[in-house]
Amino acid sequence: MSDTTQIAEANAKIMDGPNVPGPETARSEKTRSLAQDAFRDLVRRPMFLVSAVLILGILTIAAFPSLFTSVDPLACDLKHSMEGPSGSAWFGYNFQGCDVYSQTIYGTRNSVIVGVLTTAFSLVIGGLIGVLGGFFGKWTDALLSFVTNVFFGLPLLLAAIVILNNFRDEKGMRNAGVMAVVLTLTVVGWMSMARVMRGAVMQVKQADYVAAARSLGASTSRMMFRHVLPNSVTPLIVVATISLGAVIGAEATLSFLGIGIRPPAISWGVMISEAQQRISSGLHPLLFPSGMLTITVLAFIMLGDAVRDAFDPKLR
Repeated sequence: MSDTTQIAEANAKIMDGPNVPGPETARSEKTRSLAQDAFRDLVRRPMFLVSAVLILGILTIAAFPSLFTSVDPLACDLKHSMEGPSGSAWFGYNFQGCDVYSQTIYGTRNSVIVGVLTTAFSLVIGGLIGVLGGFFGKWTDALLSFVTNVFFGLPLLLAAIVILNNFRDEKGMRNAGVMAVVLTLTVVGWMSMARVMRGAVMQVKQADYVAAARSLGASTSRMMFRHVLPNSVTPLIVVATISLGAVIGAEATLSFLGIGIRPPAISWGVMISEAQQRISSGLHPLLFPSGMLTITVLAFIMLGDAVRDAFDPKLR
């Protein structure tokens, strides 16, 4: 076989061999998006899986408390006052003779509602202010940044106490409901999300694809909602996930101080406030709601850390 024939056969194998990807193979091997890549990384992280399972369990308890206990949390009997855990009452009874386990289960709903709604409202308000300030800049950014800094100057708990102290019931007694706590914590807690969103938008709007869209005559609304917002919302989601646990802790603090949710409404903060007044008679009314509160806050913080590590290329 001549050298010319061998060269021709080698070239044919190279051109027709399996090592050369066709159009379908090339399309199937295209680079994954950041979201897809981050999700594949998330499901491999034990911290994400553990926190997700815990949060799923907590949300299930909040949505369907009757699945976990058949005892009325407000059915109290003083003859059981401060009895310890037993087969009939796993967490024992508080000083009013109420089942601590049942109250812990039903108290999950109000605590989670405050956390979820406050975070959602703060996400909308902070995200909108951050997008407008970061995208338009100039006097719009200066004005919105000034307003954000004014609210940042207010101590969160002190401002919340001052606002909630003005809510009264029909008898003139200080009593703030769930929505009052949600709105108050939203008013004093949206600023961090606004700053995070503003920084992300200012970074994204300098990207080449935004400049290309502008040069092609794309409208302001199209650039903002089609190109800038989808590519800058990830840091906001991470902050919101971590903040949700902090909001639940803030609600418990306000209820503990007697400023937030008040009896007969049930929340972990209310239970802790009532239990600490008689801590010398027994620890179990304080231990179990405190444990649930700690687990919930920790689960959301762990989830936020896992999401942040997965979506931040610098940490991967």
